[in-house]
Amino acid sequence: MPVPRKALVSVETTPSYHVVSRCVRRTFLCGTFENKDFSHRRGWIEERLAEVAAVFSIAVSSYAIMSNHYHLVVRIQRQPAKDWGIPEVIRRWNCLFQLPLMIERYLNEEPMSEAELDYVRTKVALWRERLVDLSWFMRCLNEKIARLANAEDGCTGHFWEGRFKSQAILNDVAELQVMAYVDLNPIRATMADTLEGSDYTSIQARLCSNSTSPMKKLLIPFAGNSHRDNHPHHIPYNLVEYIQLVEWTGRQIHSQKRGAISDTIPPVFARLKLSHHVWLRNCRQLETIYHRVIGPAADMQKFCELLNQKWLRGLTPCREAFG
Repeated sequence: MPVPRKALVSVETTPSYHVVSRCVRRTFLCGTFENKDFSHRRGWIEERLAEVAAVFSIAVSSYAIMSNHYHLVVRIQRQPAKDWGIPEVIRRWNCLFQLPLMIERYLNEEPMSEAELDYVRTKVALWRERLVDLSWFMRCLNEKIARLANAEDGCTGHFWEGRFKSQAILNDVAELQVMAYVDLNPIRATMADTLEGSDYTSIQARLCSNSTSPMKKLLIPFAGNSHRDNHPHHIPYNLVEYIQLVEWTGRQIHSQKRGAISDTIPPVFARLKLSHHVWLRNCRQLETIYHRVIGPAADMQKFCELLNQKWLRGLTPCREAFG
């Protein structure tokens, strides 16, 4: 039985989530299907992701768009949305939806009664909440792609599976682990041999200076080594360290001898306090090992308590990996 999204997402516990959305019956509707090439739809998803990310107060740290599904690592940022004024909320909502006539009158500074102003304030409060809601983010992303694909195919019906999958990410180490897992999707699927050749991924957008990806400027930046760069909305690692880590991991995953591990293990592992064997296992099987939560076992138990759940699958691997 499906679990309500409110029982899977708790911004009070963690703002970070791994999201997966798959094509209906996992068919290759964004790749080659029935001898037709639909790979251009991956570009549609990337462009729409940029449009939606620029409107919502939900930032993207990593993404990979494949032939029959896509992955996102996102952070829900409630505080910036709370600071928006009424005109800013209306402007953002209007980027995706048509405005009611009453809101248009408000923007045009027409005389309005107190009841009409209450209507405007109520609407804006509702939109402000929706602009930090993960379900609304995914709805705005997926609905347009489904409409475009159905129009191209001359058909109706579902393009995506009924629900997207989400995993709560409970700390920075777990977030970095999931980001690497997402960025390495094309390597694991043998769709690419290098990070630079991994099309429609965040790692390609970060690596290639000539990248035309619309997401390049919207990705959450890495904090770097400077203390003045350690912003709460940055990733608390160095970009060069992360690229070295993902490149090293990709070589192990892509190697014909999967059991062979290079002697030159990236030094960032000392900061992660994570076994490189566990790291590699997670980068291959993260979605099967972990269920709805990934992170330290103690934080996982607090997450359960906050959502009034007695137990979540994956406690043992969380304890083994993150303590």
